[in-house]
Parts: sequence; C-alpha cells; structure tokens
Amino acid sequence: MHRMKVDAGLTNTMAKVAEDARRLEAIGYDGVKVAELNHDPFLPLTLAAEHTSRVDLITSVAVAFARNPMSMAILAHDLNAFSGGRFVLGLGSQVKPHIERRFSMPWHKAAAQMREFIEAMQAIFRCWYDGERLAYNGEYYTHTLMPSTFTPTNISAGKPRIILSATGPLMTRIAAEIADGMMMHPFSSERYIREVTLPAIEQGLATGGRTLDQFELDYAPIIATGANEQEINRAIDAARDRIAFYGSTEAYRPVFDLHGWGDLQTELNALNKREQKADMAALISDEILHTIAIVGEPAEVIDKMKQRLGDIISRTGFTVAGLRDDDHADLLARLRGA
Repeated sequence: MHRMKVDAGLTNTMAKVAEDARRLEAIGYDGVKVAELNHDPFLPLTLAAEHTSRVDLITSVAVAFARNPMSMAILAHDLNAFSGGRFVLGLGSQVKPHIERRFSMPWHKAAAQMREFIEAMQAIFRCWYDGERLAYNGEYYTHTLMPSTFTPTNISAGKPRIILSATGPLMTRIAAEIADGMMMHPFSSERYIREVTLPAIEQGLATGGRTLDQFELDYAPIIATGANEQEINRAIDAARDRIAFYGSTEAYRPVFDLHGWGDLQTELNALNKREQKADMAALISDEILHTIAIVGEPAEVIDKMKQRLGDIISRTGFTVAGLRDDDHADLLARLRGA
C-alpha cells in the first residue's frame, strides 16, 4: 500500500476561488482540480496558485484540440512557473462534434493527433528548459521556429507535468508511452481496470522503458456517500443516473461487455435518444451500481477504495457533501493510509 494523493474539485467561480482554494489546502487536500466546461480552467487555477502554497493545481481536463501545442505550452509553463512547480496539465481530446462545431478546430485521428500534440509540447519544453533547437515535424503539428525573444527565461520550477485522460486501450498506451501519468474515466470497475486498463498501461510503459511506480495513475471513481442516510440515498440515485448516462455511450460499452452486460448499452442508448432518463436509471441494478460505483458511509467508502485499487492508484478524489472540514481532514488521513 502506497500513499495516495487526494484531490478536490475547485470552484470555477472567480470571486470564490481564493477562499475555496485556501479552505481545501487547510483541510489537507493534495491537489485542486478544475474542469474545462463552461469556464476556462487556467484562470481559477492561477488565482488558486496565488492563495495557496502546497496543493497541486490540476486541469481535469483541458481540451487539447481546442488549442495548439505552442499555446498550451505557454499556458502550462506560465502557471507552473508562477506556482513554483505545482501545476499539472491534465489533457483530454473531447469528441469530434465539439472540436469541429464548438471550437471550429480540426479533428484528425484522435489518438495519433494526441500523440503528436504531447510530443510537440515536449519538444517545445526541451527547447525552453534544455536549450535544444526546436525541430518538431509531425503530420498534424509543426514547430520549428523559436527566437530568443519568445523563449521564457523563468525556468527554475522545471517542466510542467502532463497527464492524459484516456479510456480506450489505444489512448491508454499513448499516455503510458509519452505522458507523466493518466486520468482514468470514472465509468470503470476494478475488474476492467486490472484486466484491460493496466495491461495497456504496462505495454506502453515498457515501450518507454518505465515501470508503474514512475507513472502517476489518477482514478476518481463514482462515489455514492453522504453525511447521513438521506444524503447517501440521494447520492445513490445520482450514481445510477451517471452510470446510465455513461453506459448509453458506445465508447464505454467495453466495461459492460466484460461483465456480460453489453446488451444494456444498446437499450440505454435507445432510451437516451428518447430522453427517458428515469427509465435509464431504473435499468441500473444494485449489482451494476456496486460494481462500478463505490457506495456506503464515508469511512466504509474509503475502506472499499483502498481495498479495490489502493495498490495501484497514485491519485484519487474524495469529498462528502455537507461534511464538516475537520471530519474531511480525518477521512483524508484514513484514505492516504496515515
């Protein structure tokens, strides 16, 4: 059993970021995460960097293909330098309709494009931090010009870490080959992680000459818990909804297939198209719920998290709505194994 880092979601409401970040650091969290949904994730993390001194600052995740490797490298460098090396760039690909129609950016072959995106960023970082000449020529990205005027000089904090969000085996192998770590999708199970995800990771790590202890594996499972029975029941309902939503998507069918529930994906997909959300949730049996989610009182959930994946997971997430900060601090110590 190794020590897990435990992260919490940070508000993206700019007026509340400073207070929230200070509070989460004081509770004892190891990192704070901001997703790229309806706001930019880098701005709140910049404020959080100013008002904290210890926690990691993590995008969970930033949309890679909405930008280019150079613009992303500049963002990552500036935030990492400002925070004294505490920034972790969590990257994700999003999906084709969003990249093309929401961001008006090109979509190629996602896995190959992501490989080049990260390789290009790493080439840029080698130029800035190690003094190498910038000479990256790929199929999708080309970076060959870096005059000294445009080269950052505040490099004492070191290179930012890059963590890739991955679900399928191809993107998983790419993460293990070239990134510093990987964020696993919450729609998973212990069996799927051990039988499908880990072998793909180990294959990628072997290609790069690394082992699992040199790779940060981040998995924040679907959790249904609460400060009292009423809140736990509410969280269970929310977990069924979330499992049904993810389960309706073709990309996540392999998780169901492994457990012999593949036909459920087809059924959920049809209901989702008709927006029959209640009917979708009703199809998530207790067996499915407890296989994919972790359910129970807070201390019970922590024990289950450690039992299921404590030997392989480097980072996770854990919060309980309505719980006092002191109680949260005690639970974090228990989860870390302290």
